[in-house]
Amino acid sequence: MDVKNKKVIVAGLGRTAVALCRLVVKAGANPFVSEIASGQSFEPFQEQLRSLGVPFECGKHSVEIFESADLIIPSPGVSPRIEPIQAARRCGVPVISEMEFAFSFCGSKILAVTGTNGKTTTTELLKRLVEHCGQSVVLAGNNDTPFSLAVMIEPAPTYLVLEVSSYQLELAQHFRPWIGCVLNVTPDHLTRHGSISEYANVKAKIFQNQGEGDVAVLNADDDWTRDMKVPPDVEVRRFSLATPQQRGLWIRGSAICEGEDEIACVQDTSLPGRHNLQNVLAALTMVRAANLPWQTILEGLRSFRGVEHRIEYVTTINGVPYYNDSKSTNIDSLRVALESFSSPIVLLAGGRGKGADYRVLRDLVRRRVKSLVVFGEDAPLLQEAFADLVGCVSASTLEDAVAKAAAQASPGDIVLLSPACASFDMFQNFEHRGRVFKECVRQLERGLIP
Repeated sequence: MDVKNKKVIVAGLGRTAVALCRLVVKAGANPFVSEIASGQSFEPFQEQLRSLGVPFECGKHSVEIFESADLIIPSPGVSPRIEPIQAARRCGVPVISEMEFAFSFCGSKILAVTGTNGKTTTTELLKRLVEHCGQSVVLAGNNDTPFSLAVMIEPAPTYLVLEVSSYQLELAQHFRPWIGCVLNVTPDHLTRHGSISEYANVKAKIFQNQGEGDVAVLNADDDWTRDMKVPPDVEVRRFSLATPQQRGLWIRGSAICEGEDEIACVQDTSLPGRHNLQNVLAALTMVRAANLPWQTILEGLRSFRGVEHRIEYVTTINGVPYYNDSKSTNIDSLRVALESFSSPIVLLAGGRGKGADYRVLRDLVRRRVKSLVVFGEDAPLLQEAFADLVGCVSASTLEDAVAKAAAQASPGDIVLLSPACASFDMFQNFEHRGRVFKECVRQLERGLIP
């Protein structure tokens, strides 16, 4: 993309915005960052912009700055529907996503994964499998490494595994992965996208520019993904936990099959839960399509132990295992976590909710949860939804929640942090929440929490 000497407005300040500015500067353009919020949390990013010589504003979006731009690139967390961007559009200013901009500089084969749940585990596994085959690979996107940063790596890796969110796909125009995958679609981000059907349409945009030689991977068990629209020249492969697939992988008993052929065993993965088995099938279907050496792939799968904050085993105290599932930021993530265990669960849940109805999980909570410890802004709503089914107590802090969970757990139970809520009422992000939880558990193990 030729942006030399053009004025590029980056809306929103954070890790992705700083990486994007570096790429914009490298491309010979003149970035300006506009952030509507202000506060100490932005100071590290402001310092990085100063070191790059990039001007910025915080605490406002100046409409005249947006209208004078040659190009606007919103950070993924910034809606393209905000008034300053809309005003600039009315003036004829083009608006594209960070993913779209970075894609124009990408020289690697892209393996892209989207979906409501499971993206991080699937992409981390994909990276491990490709790496295990001796190939150069970088993991980027909706995680710790922005796409804009990854495309500046020299020499460019052969493969780029990309975790893609609906926010990144929303403005997709030319983005074209070699192999794209949609894991699932369940209600999430509906305040941004309006309805689950529109949300699914945004997810399907991962395939819209694919053509001959590309591969689309779909979850045959998910109603929203099974028959997503894919261009006619694209090879389609599906995966399923039960339904036979000729082009894709499925489960028959303890065997992982392709068509009628058994090509692996369920025991080749140590990840808990049926949802993780779906993630494994998705990753294996993608590397199968990439024609990477199969026995080497299986060796990599057997060595993969999962991802931090995703039903992550922490330790066992007095016969009770503790699990960190801080990545659970919606109701469906909690459902998946509860279905992953057969032991009675002492559940820690709460935070900043997303307006969903927790009561849809009543039957599952009745069957799987022994007791419930709630915290954060949505604690009263969680109590209202479940207190008549299981013992329920409220905690003021995560440390208090861990102490109360430990008091209610007996040998044979498990303690599970799976909040079903965003973390921003008490923490910087879900990673921060997960780290605090693990530290509280370690203090409990050392006898520092009564």
